[in-house]
Amino acid sequence: MVKLTSITLLLLLCTFATCRAFSTVSTLLQDNSGKISKLKEVASSYPDAPSDSIYYLRYCLSDKPEDEIVSLLKSNLDWRSNEGKDICTAAATAVEAASSSGPWDNTPVREKAPHASIVNKYITPSQCLTTTVDSGDLCYCIRAGQIDDVALMSEMSVDQMVEFFIYCKEVNSLVANRISKCSNQLVTVLTVNDLLGVKLIGGDATFRKALSAASTKANDLYPNLAGPTFLLNLPKLLGALVKLFTPLFPAEVRARLKFESGPLKDVNDLVDISPSGDKAARALFLKQIDDLLKK
Repeated sequence: MVKLTSITLLLLLCTFATCRAFSTVSTLLQDNSGKISKLKEVASSYPDAPSDSIYYLRYCLSDKPEDEIVSLLKSNLDWRSNEGKDICTAAATAVEAASSSGPWDNTPVREKAPHASIVNKYITPSQCLTTTVDSGDLCYCIRAGQIDDVALMSEMSVDQMVEFFIYCKEVNSLVANRISKCSNQLVTVLTVNDLLGVKLIGGDATFRKALSAASTKANDLYPNLAGPTFLLNLPKLLGALVKLFTPLFPAEVRARLKFESGPLKDVNDLVDISPSGDKAARALFLKQIDDLLKK
């Protein structure tokens, strides 16, 4: 089990934000106080609307026109009050339980996830986890090639898998906003997909369909949350892999995918790069991620 601030999640191939704010959170909140107040006024008619100002700040940082931002907020709040209510409630309860007694305990996050009794049989911290990086952001790491998607999807429907992915995104959002408040830095979620072992032929098409649906939905539900998405250690048949993975992303994201090599290549278990893992492996990983961010 990963401890401290590491969070075992599953948000495969998540989208990334249109921009990265370098001003402090306090400055951003002050500069956007008027917009935030207007959005909170809109949200006041929704009983399950978040009260956290950072939640609304992320909408304000969008380059969309104000009417589109308001429309998006209303749509998302409607989802949170209806279809997504159980997901959001479970995520909030899980985050509170995970952080209530000192070091982060990821057990509640895994246990309260939708369809956890099935998914947790196939997805473990060795295959995917989220940890902090030197930039202060969260970094979600996944080894899709080590997930038995055929066996997983023999027990799950596409809709159930989408629910699980969105739950994980909600957990990411809650944690990122908490850290943002404490650190005074607007935290984003980077994604590192280690593609070693990924099959170019075979696998479960319904699993990829669920990934695509969840990625598209999350792109609207969580504006300005995600950071760059790195696809690492690609097989030689790059063209085939690109065709396999890029359709999973919304159109605005596909142009920003970054194909790299190096990080995680010599890491046997993802737990090794967590704060409680192997110090040398984590130090090398953090340096490699920092180098990629500087490119």
